[in-house]
Amino acid sequence: MALGALVALAAAMPAFAALAPGATAPTFTAQASQAGKEFTFSLADALKKGPVVVYFYPSAYTGGCDLEAHTFAANRDKFDAAGATIIGVSADSIGRLNAFSADPKYCAGKFPVASDADVKIALSYDLKAEAAQPGMNDVRGVAIDHAFISRTTFVIAGNGKIVATLSSESDHLRPDEHVKRSLAIVQGLQADKTP
Repeated sequence: MALGALVALAAAMPAFAALAPGATAPTFTAQASQAGKEFTFSLADALKKGPVVVYFYPSAYTGGCDLEAHTFAANRDKFDAAGATIIGVSADSIGRLNAFSADPKYCAGKFPVASDADVKIALSYDLKAEAAQPGMNDVRGVAIDHAFISRTTFVIAGNGKIVATLSSESDHLRPDEHVKRSLAIVQGLQADKTP
């Protein structure tokens, strides 16, 4: 299916219809980058290690997404202590993500970001995507030529079940609040495992 058709399909979906807690998270593999190095990220493999925070965001190098990435990077040690993996997902090209993942102001090489250029992963999570407006540039002045996936964070337990769905649209969360809430949830999961 062409990107335009996928974006049109996603735009026709209700404002917020993301997969709800209790649903089984669709597994995926995607081209990803951490610290500027490309690799294949597998959700199934990550879940074998414990909970995974999959956060979808509109675009690298835009205000809210930059804040969210920086906040995840600053809190990475706390997610590690809770046994949780972080993966950011956007429709950015892997080239843009190589730079973004290594940038010390944003991901700082602390966690991977994956490219969902055809928005298939986002659609599997019942998220919508909108085409970028013509002439839209990122904070570096570089044109943005990909779809914007709605900012939504999923906390997925090691058994593959979604335990929380956080949305900027329906929950009116700021980008950094996605990080704080998902951290509290994975810390709660860790506490539940402690005898």
